[in-house]
Amino acid sequence: MQKHSAQHEGTVLEAYEAAAQKAIDNGKIPGAVATVGSADALLHASAFGPSNRADGRPHTLDDVFMIASMTKAVTSVAAAQLLEQGHFSLDQPAEEILPQIADHKVLTGFDENDRPILRDPKTKVTMRHLFTHTSGHSSDVWNDNTLHYAQVMELPGIPECKHESFHLPLVFDPGTGWEYSIATDFLGMAIERVSGMRLEEYFRKHIFDPIGMDWTSFIISPRQRAELVPVRAKKGPDAFELMDFEISQTPEQYMGGAGLYGTAGDYQKFLQMFLNDGEGANGRVLRPETVDLMFGNHIGDIELPVMKTSLPDLSADVNLIPEMPRKWSLCALTNLADIPGRRRAGSQFWAGLACSYYWIDRKSGLAGQVFMSYFPFADPDGLEVFDALEADAYRHFS
Repeated sequence: MQKHSAQHEGTVLEAYEAAAQKAIDNGKIPGAVATVGSADALLHASAFGPSNRADGRPHTLDDVFMIASMTKAVTSVAAAQLLEQGHFSLDQPAEEILPQIADHKVLTGFDENDRPILRDPKTKVTMRHLFTHTSGHSSDVWNDNTLHYAQVMELPGIPECKHESFHLPLVFDPGTGWEYSIATDFLGMAIERVSGMRLEEYFRKHIFDPIGMDWTSFIISPRQRAELVPVRAKKGPDAFELMDFEISQTPEQYMGGAGLYGTAGDYQKFLQMFLNDGEGANGRVLRPETVDLMFGNHIGDIELPVMKTSLPDLSADVNLIPEMPRKWSLCALTNLADIPGRRRAGSQFWAGLACSYYWIDRKSGLAGQVFMSYFPFADPDGLEVFDALEADAYRHFS
């Protein structure tokens, strides 16, 4: 990609942009769209690299991406709204809202005929567990037994968004461990049950409209489709292939854990809502005290283990900021100490499967993100570009 095809708004982040350009030129990443903002301003926006769309256009600031697991923070906000309205409590058994959870057993292995061995859980799944990935649920991307269970039981894949897709067992007793999981998908189901609205409708009315997120949805509209960036697969040190990978557009169950599509500009507005203590451009989304609650440590002494990949084409092993004490809040990973030259203690950080990453730092008043739209997740080359963005943002704006 030639430098003249890059797009910019706001401050040029020289070190980040040089790092992104170098990574693209060297075939380390396919491209990058990044934004950084304060509570009241978009400070930086840039788009680099070929988008691999059929018409040959490069990345632009209007690109639509598969948001993937960055959907989880949106679902957590929706659930937090219902929490602050008193529709449930954090330590309420989830089965009181979703009776099917009472039937979830713990998978302990497989017998000689490759049939799953299941037992009753020793504790109940609570609503807090669904927020925090401590419910005992898991993901086939990072759990070999869960992947094998889905294969043996011939379940449709999670991205197919069938009701059966989520018929996966627990892998530990609720509240006794942490594993990245489909728990947020059940949180989305609880939102639908409590509100009487489908997630698409609920998000639009209570989150997207108050924030001004006009380009975000589960179902890709024709105008979004025209700007959609395909997901690419890294096939070598300088080779990327287009993938036929899309979240179902005819879902039986909206995927509260990973189903949204949208632009970097829209998601930046979502991040800035937290910097504004829950206030969106068009109205309040959360009370300030609810934002405070969301950003706390909600897993106590439970440690975050390395997420060992079961599907290396989709994800590398995941062990993000391992040098820091880390916990999980009601929406994301939270670092308990300052990261020198970067985000402050108590900040939030997470990502999406196609190498998108964000942070929210309320103490410094900065939030930013980068979308790269390729597999595998947690690829070191993409993480290096994200690190360059964050570090350069703090050099310029903190």
